[in-house]
Amino acid sequence: MHHCLSPNSSMTTKELQEYWRNEKRHCRQVKVLFEIPSARIVEKHLSKYVAYKIIIIQTGSFDENKSIIERRYSDFEKLHRNLLKDFNEEMEDMTFPKKNLTGNFTEEIINERKLAFGDYLALLYSIKCIRRSKNFIGFLTRPELEEAYSCLRGGQYTKALELLLEVIALQEKLTSHSPVLIIPTLCAIVVCHKDLENSRGAYEFGEKALLRLQMHCGHRYYIPLLETMITLAYELGKDFVSLQEKLEERKSKKGPLKAVTLKELAVQEYVQ
Repeated sequence: MHHCLSPNSSMTTKELQEYWRNEKRHCRQVKVLFEIPSARIVEKHLSKYVAYKIIIIQTGSFDENKSIIERRYSDFEKLHRNLLKDFNEEMEDMTFPKKNLTGNFTEEIINERKLAFGDYLALLYSIKCIRRSKNFIGFLTRPELEEAYSCLRGGQYTKALELLLEVIALQEKLTSHSPVLIIPTLCAIVVCHKDLENSRGAYEFGEKALLRLQMHCGHRYYIPLLETMITLAYELGKDFVSLQEKLEERKSKKGPLKAVTLKELAVQEYVQ
């Protein structure tokens, strides 16, 4: 990805201040703690499994946006299998709770696994290349993202937005090393707000996305996001000249482009 802006080029004073604030924030390592306080037995007509409640908290400051997800044994097992393919050496001394032929639903086994899985996640997170890996981040966010995008494609914008807002808080904790990774989620939130006729909310999240794209204007979301932001700025009576200039500048560099809207991009994410 080519950087087309440097911090001393065409940013406004406000954008520069935000840029350097973000840079400083990214330099400080964000630490995350994993707690598994409880589990529940889920019985469906053809299956029975234990769902472990995972609380993810960011350390260093009061984290009012603690994230809560649920994962089952088979989810952990799949994560372990996938990570071994890429990080076999880093994980050679790591133990994984074995599956029992019987007794998987006893209180004793469930409590043992709560502790074991909490330690396992903490150990994975302590290894830099693993905590930044697609498989690790995906384990913690993908099921909720898939559900959110399914709701978005089905026109259930309120439900999609609710899920996306929960996921974005967790993604921000996990991707501080590369803020551009959350661009699709931010843009999906923009789309939901826009379709729910909340232009102000859409514009707010659009601004967050644009700040993260300042140094990545070759990103596939950049032009569709600018076009959406110009429309929103016009609706809200905000100045859109600088946005228009950025759009024209980028289009002149890219040449003829196949027109794609922000919504069209969003609904293509996580298609099974």
